[in-house]
Amino acid sequence: MGMNVGSSGGSSEPEVMMDINTTPLIDVMLVLLVMLIITIPIQLHAVNLEMPVGTPPANLIKPEKIQIDIDERSIVYWQGLPVTATELETNMKTVSNATVQPEVHLRPNKSASYAVFANVLASSKRIGLTKIAVVGSEQFVQ
Repeated sequence: MGMNVGSSGGSSEPEVMMDINTTPLIDVMLVLLVMLIITIPIQLHAVNLEMPVGTPPANLIKPEKIQIDIDERSIVYWQGLPVTATELETNMKTVSNATVQPEVHLRPNKSASYAVFANVLASSKRIGLTKIAVVGSEQFVQ
């Protein structure tokens, strides 16, 4: 944005230039940009996990293994027997109260409904089962 004023009418003085000096404006803009970059907090994409600290104690008693299967029709099986949602929760409550909590092996079928699988996981967490393993995941690899 500039303006040139016409000739000075034959005088020996140079023409007046009315251009804006943009160098200080660019310097101020760069300083503000650097300050903005420094003050923005670094985004960490992390998942907070509660990991145990120290060495694990020796496991002298082998825990019982509970097998929960979900077939292609989304029917839930407890140790090979079909169960309803209320029976499943009742069975989970009884095993969660044991002195040594059993290992729960959850094996969903590839064609099973995800909602059923998610409900089994949610109810096991709500009841307090902590040793849960999803087994048979090799069927999902293509």
